Amino acid sequence: MFLAERNLTAGATFTLLGFSDYPKLKVPLFLVFLAIYSFSVVGNLGMIVIIKINPKLQTPMYFFLSHLSFADFCYSSIIAPKMLVNLLAEDRTISFSGCMVQFFFFCTFVVTELILFAVMAYDRFVAICHPLLYTVAMSQKLCAMLVFVSYAWGIGCSLLLTCSAIKLSFQGFNRINHFFCELSSLISLSISDSYLSQLFLFIVATFNEVSTLFIILTSYVFIVVTTLKIRSAGGHRKVFSTCASHLTAITILWHTVKVASVFYTVVIPMLNPLIYSLRNKDVKDTVFVYKNDVI
Repeated sequence: MFLAERNLTAGATFTLLGFSDYPKLKVPLFLVFLAIYSFSVVGNLGMIVIIKINPKLQTPMYFFLSHLSFADFCYSSIIAPKMLVNLLAEDRTISFSGCMVQFFFFCTFVVTELILFAVMAYDRFVAICHPLLYTVAMSQKLCAMLVFVSYAWGIGCSLLLTCSAIKLSFQGFNRINHFFCELSSLISLSISDSYLSQLFLFIVATFNEVSTLFIILTSYVFIVVTTLKIRSAGGHRKVFSTCASHLTAITILWHTVKVASVFYTVVIPMLNPLIYSLRNKDVKDTVFVYKNDVI
């Protein structure tokens, strides 16, 4: 029975419907998403380079930000190129193995980014609530360990969900009503018992979102309490300036519907380096100095 289901899956084909419902918009959408993706690549890789070459940016916050930019670059590059090709191509099919590879890497970097947002919230908490202990508390060893845990957790969650998806069976022609191989869409097409896959997806998604949100909210509760104790307007402005970029990025992050998925996989990776760079003097100074040197 298992071999028969495996043979059915091997012969199954998958088509990513994407935005095929809007044929007249495929060229404009292609140009828009190409521009956004290009800006995302330049922005995130540029942010990584800027952080690396500027000694003033060798701090925990920018160490985490460089990995956030790397995660943004990776998961947008996993999704956007295929999405762009499918906007213009007549053949939008993808193999089952291709689906699994795409989902594995996408899930890895999305979960990693979620954990990094929580880590950055903790970093802001230490910087504002315990400024005198910041250098000691956020040591290089701890920062490296937090980043390692973020990637390890992302890979672990992705392995669990991908392995559960591999056990699903499919047959014939399957239309995925999405622009990438999203797990819940695959589960809905399965002809086998998908209870475990649904259960794992629910547990992983719920745990990651709730725990990340809890850490972020708890960190900012302490930050707000500490800020209220500061009487000077200058102190309030400094706290707001320190946290504004992180809060803006988090606010944009929480979307789940199909259109929001486009923003999550294409637009957000473009916005994160923009949000963090435009509000930071050291980053802008690095760009201007490098530009002048080149000229």
